[in-house]
Amino acid sequence: MANTFFLIAFNHYISTNSHKMKTNSRLFLLLFLVITTSCKEKQIKTQPLQKINVYEVNSKTVPIYEVFVGQVFGQKDIPIRARVEGFLEGINFTEGSNVKKGDLLYTIDPDPFREAVVAKQSMVAQANTIVTQKESDLKRVKPLAEIDALSKRELDMAQAQRDASISSLEAANADLKIALINLSYTKIASPIDGIIGRTLAREGEFVGKNPNPVILNTVSDINTIRVQFFLSENEYLKIAKEYSKNSSQQEREKKSDIQLILSDGSLFEERGKIDFIDRNIDTSTGTILVQATFQNPDKIIRPGQFARVKIKVKDVKGALIVPQKCLIELQGQYSVLVVNEQNKVETIQVEVGEKIPGFVIVKSGLKNGDRVVLEGLQKARPGNEIIPVVTDYKSQETKQ
Repeated sequence: MANTFFLIAFNHYISTNSHKMKTNSRLFLLLFLVITTSCKEKQIKTQPLQKINVYEVNSKTVPIYEVFVGQVFGQKDIPIRARVEGFLEGINFTEGSNVKKGDLLYTIDPDPFREAVVAKQSMVAQANTIVTQKESDLKRVKPLAEIDALSKRELDMAQAQRDASISSLEAANADLKIALINLSYTKIASPIDGIIGRTLAREGEFVGKNPNPVILNTVSDINTIRVQFFLSENEYLKIAKEYSKNSSQQEREKKSDIQLILSDGSLFEERGKIDFIDRNIDTSTGTILVQATFQNPDKIIRPGQFARVKIKVKDVKGALIVPQKCLIELQGQYSVLVVNEQNKVETIQVEVGEKIPGFVIVKSGLKNGDRVVLEGLQKARPGNEIIPVVTDYKSQETKQ
């Protein structure tokens, strides 16, 4: 408004004093610039302070986790094998269903094996007849040998023939037992309670000899699952040293609690424990096999799944953490914008440590209670005075 008034006065002056315009034009122009600049400065000074969200730094104990990719197995994964050769005659289960120990799963054509049993039974009967005959011969020879009616040599021969016939009978019985066992293999039952998978052979197929199916199916007990994963040598040493610091067995067991992150990013509700560490480092990969077990009461987790194993490595006490989005990186150096006691923004160089989901530990540069600019980094420039609004921050990553 002051500028408008000045322009009106200036135009009136020109119209009434045109003869002096040339000599005083510079003076009026200078005066106009001074007034305009002063008005703008007043406008700038009267602008309201901006509200900026800040994060208040507080020391806390922070758990540090490592995540490894693992594969899921059942507590027991028992392959169902065709132990004899033959044509598959029957499939007596529904694929993907629960089965009980002893339930009949498959039947293989038993006729050839029944014939083998009959043949072995005939040999056993024949061997029994021979034993009876040789026993009779020995009983007849013994009295004659005692009165020297027969020579000692004939007695020894009768005794040897009787003993040989008994051995033949035992061999025939053994062959019969094997034939009966093979016959029993034509009926394949479930060895455990569990869930059975897809059958690898159909009725009418010849099974039990490669390349035809030898392993027909698998039954898995998934009430408890095993997750196997690998640690590099350095990761193993890092975790082992940290665990060895805990003299209390209770503390060790507490730290051994691990979590399972499923493929959809959700956390499995049951916690697990490490129950097996291999005896050696695999020289070809430089890794060591570790196994953890989890209860699976709802049977959601299935063998063959891939999941991430989340293990707590250590606790950092008195840690100062800031959201990762607060960090400003320039040529490997990190800084944050901090609001001081006068509510003015200033830049602070920091040294960062371990990263946790959505946050990072600051080793140096900040102190307890510092207010770090959380949002509006473009507006909160160093030297500007702002109205800080302390805001809680929850990263999307921490919700997993």
